[in-house]
Amino acid sequence: MTVWIGTSWKMNKTLAEATAWARGLGDFLAGRELGAVQPFVIPPATAIAAVAQALAAEPRVLVGAQNAHWEDAGAWTGEVSVPQVADAGARIVEIGHSERREHFGETDETVRAKVAATLAHGLVPLLCVGEPAAVKDAGGSAAFITDQAARALEGLAPEQLGRVLIAYEPIWAIGAHGRPATTAELEEPFAALARAWGEKVQGLLYGGSVGLDNAAELLGIEPVDGLFVGRTAWQLDGYLRLLRIAAHP
Repeated sequence: MTVWIGTSWKMNKTLAEATAWARGLGDFLAGRELGAVQPFVIPPATAIAAVAQALAAEPRVLVGAQNAHWEDAGAWTGEVSVPQVADAGARIVEIGHSERREHFGETDETVRAKVAATLAHGLVPLLCVGEPAAVKDAGGSAAFITDQAARALEGLAPEQLGRVLIAYEPIWAIGAHGRPATTAELEEPFAALARAWGEKVQGLLYGGSVGLDNAAELLGIEPVDGLFVGRTAWQLDGYLRLLRIAAHP
């Protein structure tokens, strides 16, 4: 089983900082056996090309984009297309993060269109799903996230689904004010995702207040195929320690 260990830097890091992080990762991995671990990093759009270039000698690391438009080109001021991020070196596109849904008007329709565009150009869609605290408190987490995934993946052929990653990121657990989820809280949502999508997609990842103290426990949840990490991985040492944990559970 592939164990995915990735991070999105959100709106952080200058070109110099991004390049230094990427070069450090490349130096760490040089000549090192990764086993089943698949690293990936998703920098801001300004740093995709620089990070890809810094990791050119280490193709095992997948570089990604935090967003991409569903159209290949056009009058979409401020947007970037899937061909553009691919040209910069991206091989994964993060889609449907709750912050983009909340602050930038992402809908089920636009998320579905972005998934389709990403697949059409041979990149890996990293679909983010997650429920707010009110839904969790009402006992609706499993239904919410499986329905969210179904709306995003509607109409895809089995071969296309087989290239998709799903990251479960409960809204109540992410960000600076998120609360780390317990294993018990994650078992039912992941069991539901596994029943609906586990045999169809490339992997099921977890993201939400992942730290060095709980990474091994989270990876031990049976349907979890990897971690999508925030702040803990923004410093290179934290990310390297996560890779070690994944490689030696």
